[in-house]
Amino acid sequence: MPESPTPAVYDVILVGAGIMSATLGTLLRKLDPSLSIHVIERLDVASAESSDAWNNAGTGHSAFCELNYTPELPDGSIPVDKAMKIAEQFEASRQLWSTLVEHGDLPDPSQFIRSVPHIAFAWGADNVAFMNRRYDALVKSPLFYGMEITDKPDTIRKWAPLVMNGRDPEQPVVATRMLLGTDVNFGNVTRSLFASMQAAGVTTSFGTEVRDFRHKDDGIWRLKVTDLHTDATRIVRGRFVFLGAGGGTLGLLEATDIPEATGYAGFPVSGQWLRCTNPDVIAQHEAKVYGKAELGAPPMSVPHLDTRWIDGTRNLLFGPFAGFSTKFLKKGSYLDLLSSVGLDNFVPLVAAGTHNIDLTRYLVGQVLLDHSERMDMLRAYLPEARDEDWELEIAGQRVQIIKADGEQGGVLRFGTEVVTSADGSIAALLGASPGASTATAIMLDVLERCFPEKMSDGWRERLKELIPSYDVPLQESVTHCEKARRRSCAALQLKGSP
Repeated sequence: MPESPTPAVYDVILVGAGIMSATLGTLLRKLDPSLSIHVIERLDVASAESSDAWNNAGTGHSAFCELNYTPELPDGSIPVDKAMKIAEQFEASRQLWSTLVEHGDLPDPSQFIRSVPHIAFAWGADNVAFMNRRYDALVKSPLFYGMEITDKPDTIRKWAPLVMNGRDPEQPVVATRMLLGTDVNFGNVTRSLFASMQAAGVTTSFGTEVRDFRHKDDGIWRLKVTDLHTDATRIVRGRFVFLGAGGGTLGLLEATDIPEATGYAGFPVSGQWLRCTNPDVIAQHEAKVYGKAELGAPPMSVPHLDTRWIDGTRNLLFGPFAGFSTKFLKKGSYLDLLSSVGLDNFVPLVAAGTHNIDLTRYLVGQVLLDHSERMDMLRAYLPEARDEDWELEIAGQRVQIIKADGEQGGVLRFGTEVVTSADGSIAALLGASPGASTATAIMLDVLERCFPEKMSDGWRERLKELIPSYDVPLQESVTHCEKARRRSCAALQLKGSP
């Protein structure tokens, strides 16, 4: 295909080459192939930060096993709205990937998604009671049909033998299982989507960093960018800009000077895993087993014994353990945290820290852990784990959102949040978990906010071709939910179809 001439003004500029930009760029290209799209990424390859397999949890968060999405309230009730929302959002991602596989935009599904059962596991009489109430609340929704529950040790041993081998036979245990669970390599999804976009004429500037923004009366954004290899500086112009640079988004958003960016701060949390090095142990476990988080732990730190497929190889990880770094990106600067603090977000940052002493205590405790202490935590899930079979693996950086709040000064937000300018010409994604798994739903939100006229003028109908479940509440319809899942399981070669 001959190269297209560089437009004086791009229709769309995507900053950051992770799963969010890949998803938005793919949707826009499918909705209007005539759009000129340009991607700017500071690293030399796509998906090298939070979307990379070793830096991302890779679960395909669908709320099947993540107990933090169904917290027990003081009165004993268990709200499940968040779990149902996340389950439905992940279904949107599966639907889009199914269409893209059918269109040839994504490769053989085994290269990026595999069936791996999702198991929630807990012990102790109180937790057994909690898990039963959680199960009763979830299975009322079609999204959780097929969930199994058991308190029988022999059954749990069949599901996940390593968690039962060597365990006290008198200890009350309970587990739920969803065979529809998956393991997703978001790095491979992202790189494949960018390859398809480039083949269709989307242009890219890798090794290039955005240094400044200007938005003038003509409605055009002017991005000052620098080639990090040559130090050459130039201006890139665009009508719409999306900031999807992971932990680097906050600094970019502040540089735009849009009023909507005021009052945001960020607190970085790094991740670490224990990685199994014994093939015999790895071969005995094929599931994602999630437990209950420690007091004060952020959502991304819910412990799990995790089967992961990376580069065609089956791995076994346990964690994540939280660490602390002042970097906002794994390949960022130690000055990231300091440079993000200004007059508009200093008070929210301090207030959020004051209101989250448990989190501070948890992070300090995690930083001080040594290998034997991490192994002790692993043995709560894998009683017969041996020190010599596990080594430390450094994961990616996450930046928790802190937002100004009139009553409390500042509040810590654990999800993801889209920030858009009043005119819809720029959007930014802040936050962490569940992130990548719900990228499709988040980018649909960006389309609704920033392209309302186009959405009303045909885009919604085209989206229904890409995502058949679009605008259909799966949690309210057994028929629609089963139809959507049968299609995605067939297209993505997954087990557990209804």
